[in-house]
Amino acid sequence: MFKIKHVLLLSFTIIALAIAGCKSQFEKIRLSNDVAKKYQEAMRLYNKKNYSKALILFEDLSQKYRGRAEAEELNYHYAFTLYKLRDYTTARYQFKSFADTYPTSKYAEECRYMGAYCYYLDSPAPPLDQENTYKAIDALQLFINFYPKSERAADASKYIGLLRTKLEDKAYNNAKLYYDLGGMGADAVNYKSAVIALKNAQIDFPDIKYAEEMDLLIVKSQMAYARNSYETRQEDRYSEAITYADEFVETHPQSKYLEEVKDLKKSSEASILRAKSFLAEMAKDQKKYKAMLAKENRTDTTTTIKTPNK
Repeated sequence: MFKIKHVLLLSFTIIALAIAGCKSQFEKIRLSNDVAKKYQEAMRLYNKKNYSKALILFEDLSQKYRGRAEAEELNYHYAFTLYKLRDYTTARYQFKSFADTYPTSKYAEECRYMGAYCYYLDSPAPPLDQENTYKAIDALQLFINFYPKSERAADASKYIGLLRTKLEDKAYNNAKLYYDLGGMGADAVNYKSAVIALKNAQIDFPDIKYAEEMDLLIVKSQMAYARNSYETRQEDRYSEAITYADEFVETHPQSKYLEEVKDLKKSSEASILRAKSFLAEMAKDQKKYKAMLAKENRTDTTTTIKTPNK
């Protein structure tokens, strides 16, 4: 038993020493002042796809090679090391820095593109803040402006299209959220907010793929807003819904929602008649009528909303 334990301990010791020896070899190079040897090792590690260790050496060398002829090649691989490690934020900075520092380099076009592409990769999902998405679009468009005849320009245009679709998704979902909130029993003014948000989204994205659905929601939202209003305000608000319905029919004459919109228009017209009938009946009792108007003036407010987060 003692011999077995001794053999196991010896084996573990040998393995530990072997590992320590490997680590000390890398550390020896890392701490060395021989920059040529360090650069050679960094490239060897890079080519072996050991990017974590290569990065340690590249970061050290980027300072020591500043101003030297070899700095161009080094900084090119340094940027790609960061990209391979999926540190897109730092990578895009390094790619842009390379393109700005070496505008005539054979790598300049590639690095300008990669900097923009890293922004694209850092673009978040539609529900999140889209600041990086806007920056990605700007960077990709700038690349196209710099290199309109580049083979990469087609890819840049494709990515811009995908990013714009993401922004459209967010704009549509943000606007629809107000409508959904109204339906869940939240404050009825959310329906008016939905109309405003839907129309603003169409101004921001004139060719938005959700145009039909959004125009339908505008009609529905305006009708719901009118339905949840006091009777004295319903005629104007239902009339606005009728206007939106007419615009829908004119804009989307072949829409699958056409009959639904026509039914919504008829319902709005009927609701106006009911509201008028109710007010006429209430007017017979001036005391009740004045009390109703006083209550409405105290509680009904004009709706304003914030611009949805981009």
